[in-house]
Amino acid sequence: MKKIFAILTCAFMAIGTAFAGDDITISELEEAIKAKKVFVIDVNGTKSFDNGHIPTAIDFQKNKEELASVLPSDKDTLIVAYCGGPKCGAHAKATKAAKKLGYTKVKHLSAGISGWKEAEKEVEKG
Repeated sequence: MKKIFAILTCAFMAIGTAFAGDDITISELEEAIKAKKVFVIDVNGTKSFDNGHIPTAIDFQKNKEELASVLPSDKDTLIVAYCGGPKCGAHAKATKAAKKLGYTKVKHLSAGISGWKEAEKEVEKG
């Protein structure tokens, strides 16, 4: 029984680590934006987007049908999607769509817009 528990524990830890690798921190995203080395997707909906979004982000709701033409042609470009915060799963719509289009560096800002604002980072409106 102890052996089974140990194996399951290791498996769950490995799964958690695999998913954590797809996350990006606020400071990492901020640096990527400054370096112009990221394409950011806001998945919070148009009303939320208009009230404040991470600089350079596009509104997924407005662009989801034409995402292929909006995303950069370089499939190795870092793509970061975010939604409301750590408990929000809406980002998966954009990350899944980007991966389906062949993008290889797709990450998630789990802090979301709430974490970005709590960190007192710049937001754009409209």
